This record gives sequence, structure tokens and C-alpha cells, in this order.
Amino acid sequence: MTQAILIVDDDPAQRRILEEVVSRDGYRAVPVDGGAAALAYLEGPSGSEISLVILDLVMPGVDGMEVLRRVHPAKPNLPVIVLTAHGGIETVVNVMREGATDFVIKPVSPERLHVSMRNALKVNALTGEISRLQKKQSGRLTFGDLIARSPAMDQVKRLGKRAAQSNIPILIEGESGVGKELIASAIQGESERAGKPFVTVNCGAIPENLVESILFGHEKGAFTGATDKHAGKFQEASGGTLFLDEIGELPLDMQVKLLRALQQGEVDPVGSKKPVKVDIRLISATNRDLLQMVKEGRFREDLYYRLNVFPIHVPPLRERKEDIADLVAHFIRKLAAEEGKPVVGISREAQSMLCAFDWPGNVRQLENTVFRAIVLCDGEMLQVSDFPQIASLVEGYAAAITHPQPAPQPSYQQPQPMAEQHERAPVSPPMREQRHTLADFARSNFSDGIAVTDEAGNVRKLEDIEAEMIRLAIEKYKGHMTEVARRLGIGRSTLYRKVRDLGLEVREN
Repeated sequence: MTQAILIVDDDPAQRRILEEVVSRDGYRAVPVDGGAAALAYLEGPSGSEISLVILDLVMPGVDGMEVLRRVHPAKPNLPVIVLTAHGGIETVVNVMREGATDFVIKPVSPERLHVSMRNALKVNALTGEISRLQKKQSGRLTFGDLIARSPAMDQVKRLGKRAAQSNIPILIEGESGVGKELIASAIQGESERAGKPFVTVNCGAIPENLVESILFGHEKGAFTGATDKHAGKFQEASGGTLFLDEIGELPLDMQVKLLRALQQGEVDPVGSKKPVKVDIRLISATNRDLLQMVKEGRFREDLYYRLNVFPIHVPPLRERKEDIADLVAHFIRKLAAEEGKPVVGISREAQSMLCAFDWPGNVRQLENTVFRAIVLCDGEMLQVSDFPQIASLVEGYAAAITHPQPAPQPSYQQPQPMAEQHERAPVSPPMREQRHTLADFARSNFSDGIAVTDEAGNVRKLEDIEAEMIRLAIEKYKGHMTEVARRLGIGRSTLYRKVRDLGLEVREN
């Protein structure tokens, strides 16, 4: 969604000039006549859509100063650029004291206003993201902070708010990348445990021999390498909420101990002679079918019914496409500011294309796609050509890619055998139009040493190529597994599982 800018001026000619400048910069202009109209708009149902206010200071009736005094306390994060023909020091000090973000002297040049708008929106985007992270870190994130206005998410928010009023165990189900941890954070933030510890444990990312120690803790000398006493995640979360992500990855022997901890309200640290009482609110999450795992004997039935007391299903992004525009706008503001890029919005055609895509990787995939597009973009608006991979997968948009793709990226990004249900890297021109041999394709696409054929010319096994790619990525990013996972387009837990299955040794720097 294009950011909306409220233009407040009693002069019709000045409003038209400002509206032209704002529209030309890719924003949506909302002109109003005077301070009273501005207050009515900002305090009305459409007020939440405004990202920035351009405010004339001298107006009959309700002037700019009065607007500032009433708006800033109610909307402290709304940036306001003040315009006036009188630029005395005292005036500047007064408007800045009342909460103005910037002060521009009339007649303002389009270039000066352009810079002021960009800077104000960039700072506001980073401030908003910092505020969101602080609320999440402090355990005070609420459902109002989530970007989830689609009807499909109404049930999630309704159930989440209801569950927050008790300590009932919650199981959040949904595909990878839908935002299950954010839902858990919002439940914590709206419960009586808000502000208390919110401890996250990714069960798929813990080495199997360390699961018990990490969850329940250990005493000094309990095993080789236990040089200090360690309080487990249960004790860290005592008084607050423990979020067990990817609970389906937990080994069977640990499922027994987890069940006992939940039933007794106490844990047995490794090497301890007596149990330790804990007071936690348990929220677990999974992207697997736990009931099917129970039938297959890979998940304990008694633990399943202990966790699945209050299930909440988070729909995939393809079922709530009304959120895509808001999510894209949020990611553009955040990532453009972080990358120092002048991107301010997205074209309608590109927006329609993103809404037409099914997003198998959900919100996580959407964020990474926008991130890549911002890096590729040379202008201020994201175009279809900035999303070459998506355009090649959505019918009717491949022809809109008018320029060749950027210089070939390292070979660890071009093939994506591991990107489980993620977008496939496009080949330009499309594969069906190429007449090259497989050897030509291998030489052109795997120039950094990952070959798709063996010495006899036969296609190598997919798992061998995958293992080689993971090794290359780990070496490239010096063992930083978060960055490796992001570059490969998979979750950290998936990466750790693949590393474990392939028998690779990793030492994070």
C-alpha cells in the first residue's frame, strides 16, 4: 500500500502544488482545507492510514500550532513537516518543541521537500521497527502491533485474545514462515504475564545430546564439559512464557521428560538430586501434522493431548492475500531504511503480481523477496523487473522483465534444491525456449565449482549437490548459520537438520 501524506493548507493553490510534489514522489496525497479538517481526518477512521503530515503553520481558525498540540500527544510517532513563510528562531524552537519533525521555509522547493519527506519517513520506519522489537523483547507485543487485517486472521486474533486470559496450554499450527512466534508473542503481551520472560526454544535446532541440558538445565560437573551450573529454559521462563517452536522435532525420549515437567510443574536438571519447581505458561508450535506423527509412532499420544488443549491455526499467506499490500509496504519502509536505498513504494503492476503469487514460503519468503528487490532496484518505486524470480512464475508477467538479470550470483544461490516449497530460481530465457545442452547449462550456471554432472556425464544425485552447496555457503559466510540459512532460503532449524543428516561439522564464529 502506498504511503499516504496529509497536506494541510488553507490556500487552494498551495495545496495543489504540494499535492503535485507528493504524488510525483510516489506517495498518496490527501489534501484538506485547514486545521479543523486535518484534526477531523486524523481523529477519524482513516487517520491510521496517514504516514506523514505536511502542515501549514499560519491558518485561520485552528492554526498549525494548535494541530501540533492536539495531534502529537495522541500520535507521537506520526512525523509532521511544518511549512511557514516566517522562519524566525523562536518560531522554529516552538514548533519543534511541540513535536514537529522538520521545519521548511516557504516557498519550498520540490527538492527540499522531497528530502524532508524521505528523511522523516525513513526515521519513522526505523523508530517503529525499534519500538516493535522492544515490545517483543520486553514481552509486551500485542495483536494490535501485528500486520494482520485480513478476515482470515480475525479468528486467529479472536482465539489468541481469548487464550491470553488464562494459562491454558496453546498449540499454534501453521506452515513454515506464517508468523507463529509473533502470534505467541502477542498472546504473551495481552496476558497477565506481559512484561515477564518470553523464552523461545527451537526444538529442531538443538543437538540431540544437549536437549535435556538446554531445556531442564544441569549441575556443575554433571557431565564432561559442564564446568558451571546452568539453568535451563524452563527455569529461565519461570513466571513468564515458554515457547517451544517446532515441537514435532523433539526426540521421543525427551517427549517423556517434557510431559512429566508439564504435569508436575517441576524439572529435574541433569545431575541434580532434587527437582526444581517452575511456573510457566506453555505455548508450542509446529508446521507438521502431529496427529499423523502420533499414528506413525513418532510423537507420544499423551504429550500430544497435553499440548493440543487450545489449538490455533494460522492460515498461510495465500489464504490471506489482503495482508500482502500492508506487509510489502512495511517491508519496503523497514528494509529501504536499513539499506539506505531511496525506495518509497511499489508500482501497481508489481503489487498485483505479488498478490497473484501463492507464496509457499509465506511471510518469510515475501520479506526476503522484497529485500532482494530493494537491492536490485535503481529507482524509487519497485517494478515488476525487480522481481525476476516471481515474474517468471506468475502467468503474464515474464514478458515484463525487460532487462537481463544482474551479474550471476554465487553458485550457492542459483540452484535451490533445498528451498522446501520456496520459489524456484528462474532461468532467463525460460527453460522451454533454450536449445542448449545440459553440459552448456551446467557450465553457465555452476561456474563456481558445483557441477550437476559427474565425470561420465550423468546427472549427480540431488543430495550430493545439496551437501556441496551447504558446505560452500558455510565456508562463504564463515559458519554464521543465520546468514547461511537466509542466503539458502531455508529456516535455521531446517539447515541444522540437514547439516546433522549430512554429517557436516560446523563451528560458528
